[in-house]
Amino acid sequence: MKITLTIVGKTNFDWVTQAVEMYSKRIKKYINFDIKYLPNIKNTKNMTSEVQKNMEGELILSALDAKDYAVLLDERGDNFSSAEFADFINGKITASTKSLVFVIGGAYGFSQNVYKRANSKISLSRMTFSHQSVRLIFAEQLYRAFTIIKGEPYHHE
Repeated sequence: MKITLTIVGKTNFDWVTQAVEMYSKRIKKYINFDIKYLPNIKNTKNMTSEVQKNMEGELILSALDAKDYAVLLDERGDNFSSAEFADFINGKITASTKSLVFVIGGAYGFSQNVYKRANSKISLSRMTFSHQSVRLIFAEQLYRAFTIIKGEPYHHE
């Protein structure tokens, strides 16, 4: 299985980039993993949030293959503990899912077309995080999931 983290926009914070890269390297020890950055939409000052979401949505949809199992990181998604998230990942591996794609949208979330395409939604918390912070939190949780699956001592119950 291959896991891809697709992210709308790049971060301006070097520390976020460095931390995400650190977890990315750790995750690659367990599975084929990649991060795909989609470009920021330009000239958004005069756009409504709906127009911006739709434009970002087109980018997201163009980045997905028809066979990808797409999971949106969305505040209205399913809530998992870290162990439950590990079970979710392990279930996709066991089911021989070829390509699992997690998607972090822009500041305004996802367009309706992206919601329609998605196979699943996961919430990291009932709290709202910046899309900058989510990439780091999710990368750490994905790494944690693999340490749980492998029975390694990183996660403590």
